[in-house]
Amino acid sequence: MISTIHAEASSFYLNSGPVGVLLIHGFTGAPPEMRLIGDYLHHRGITVSAPLLPGHGTYVEDMNRYKWTDWVAHTKHSLEELKSGCDTVFIAGLSLGSLITLNLAAEDKDLSGAILFAPSIKLTSRLIHLTPILKYFIRKVKKNPEQYANQAADRREWTYNERPMAAAHELLKIISHTRTLLPKVKCPLLIVDGAKDEIIDPACSRLIYDRVASAEKEMLTLPDSGHCLTIDGEWETAAEDTRQFIDKHMKTRSQKRL
Repeated sequence: MISTIHAEASSFYLNSGPVGVLLIHGFTGAPPEMRLIGDYLHHRGITVSAPLLPGHGTYVEDMNRYKWTDWVAHTKHSLEELKSGCDTVFIAGLSLGSLITLNLAAEDKDLSGAILFAPSIKLTSRLIHLTPILKYFIRKVKKNPEQYANQAADRREWTYNERPMAAAHELLKIISHTRTLLPKVKCPLLIVDGAKDEIIDPACSRLIYDRVASAEKEMLTLPDSGHCLTIDGEWETAAEDTRQFIDKHMKTRSQKRL
């Protein structure tokens, strides 16, 4: 049975020019959490594609039907579609989206760069390590509400209020797999995290920075942002640093092969 996607959680595509960026939302989230940055980049001449990951944007237990490989495969297809209309392509992801970003960056040599928002390579919660067993007894658990520095962020968010256990096990799997891929990431990399993020371990950004093979890499910490920093009070800083990163590393696929 095909689940109905909530209209406000739908994917979006903003056509602008030959430089494009794929924006990937987070676990239990949806493309609206990437919309502010998407609009910011689009208004500055960058084509933006923000797909909806399988199992998201419908109802929470729908997520339990999918594997982490489904999320990666769906995003890879969206990346190929973006490439068909753009000569220069970047990829950026939030939380789970950052893991998918690293998976694609490890194998795709045509990428001009990758941006990681709140990279979730290591989580603070111990519950996720119990999901291989818990998923057989508990379908979902209530989430603690996201804390934002800017209260207006609540109106920009679309997310499930519960965490699906089988899908959380898939999140654990992609975290483990992504760690093995870090030495294969060679494209320019920008890592952005929030100092008030209670979801990921504070060492995440440094762990990635130290293990990737990228010759050009940068880290930025937003002092007054939580986990979903793409819609929090300092989202514009993240958007502008992303724009500058894209401007700095714009190269067409033909140039990269020379």
